[in-house]
Amino acid sequence: MLIRFYLTLRDHGIAVSLTELFNLYGCLQAGYAFADTDAFYRLARICLVKDEKHFDKYDKAFAAFFEQVAILDKALDIHLPEEWLRKEFEAALTDEERAMIEKMGGLDAVMEAFRERLKDQKERHQGGNQWIGTGGTSPFGGFGYNPAGIRIGQSEGREGRAIKVWEKRQFKDLDDSAEIGTRNIKMALRRLRKFARSGAEQELDVNDTITSTARRGGLLDIKMVPERHNAVKVLLFFDIGGSMDPYVHLCEDLFSAAKSEFKHMEYFYFHNFIYESVWKKSRRRHTETTPLYDVIHKYGPDYKIIFVGDATMAPYEITEAGGSIEHYNEEPGAVWMQRMTEHFDKVAWINPVNESYWRHGYSIGIVRELIENRMFPMTVTGLESAMSYLAR
Repeated sequence: MLIRFYLTLRDHGIAVSLTELFNLYGCLQAGYAFADTDAFYRLARICLVKDEKHFDKYDKAFAAFFEQVAILDKALDIHLPEEWLRKEFEAALTDEERAMIEKMGGLDAVMEAFRERLKDQKERHQGGNQWIGTGGTSPFGGFGYNPAGIRIGQSEGREGRAIKVWEKRQFKDLDDSAEIGTRNIKMALRRLRKFARSGAEQELDVNDTITSTARRGGLLDIKMVPERHNAVKVLLFFDIGGSMDPYVHLCEDLFSAAKSEFKHMEYFYFHNFIYESVWKKSRRRHTETTPLYDVIHKYGPDYKIIFVGDATMAPYEITEAGGSIEHYNEEPGAVWMQRMTEHFDKVAWINPVNESYWRHGYSIGIVRELIENRMFPMTVTGLESAMSYLAR
């Protein structure tokens, strides 16, 4: 059984090792989970899943595996004793759910009524408060509402109030293969955060306080440490307008996540490629600009530089003087990018264009060469890779 479960996890993209499988086997031998699917679910996740981004894959794999087990049990005509099933079923109930069931006459009454109605009903029923169907208030069926209900024949509940809800996936937005959003952007950006201690002793060290108090026989011994501050410093440069318009909401999510994750962060805008100046207000981009030389002189080499853009333009916009489509640039954009990479220790480029199309864009190839191939796709995995590079 465990071998099939192990292979199912691998089939769903979860990197599980044999060592972790043996750890799970040891825990099962020690009795940490016995005849309890929920307990096995939690124990196996602890032993086999190393990163929370795989929790949703694990839920899908777990559901798929136990669906196979159920089919096999049916084929082999294996029936567990009713008393075992009843105990497992009752163990899953909250006090509130137990009270609701008691109002209906107890669990025996609910199950007996279910069997009778299933025997008497001859057709599908929609709505209502008695028959087994959908969208109603009957205790039996799906997509309806009854606080003490039995859910039948649906992959997910509507009210989430059935007595037992299986396959309830709670980690969809943690999946690294899911559509990118503010929450999983934040998770990816956290790989770059570093903390430094500075200032006076003003932060309570909880662990040291507990340990020291225990050593003194319960006499409180408060320990303080210098307050920790987020030490990462980031400069964000966003390409705006033109071919970047389809990605404006995605860039807004990235900007929002970055503001909440990095205490020391500055941002600037450019169009297509960087030249002698950048800006912060697009409406005044021609009158209120910041010379790029000022950026280089103001911010130290330890700032992490992140460019966000599709790198899609005419090649001469990068390589030629006067290549800008908005003004006359006396020096090619490639020269300014070289100055940036020479001054700052870490420079990365985040590209919202699907990575499979990069090889078809000549300008994308030029940009990748200028930044020494430090271009990453704007996906959760891509952002994690970018942050890992910047953190080194």
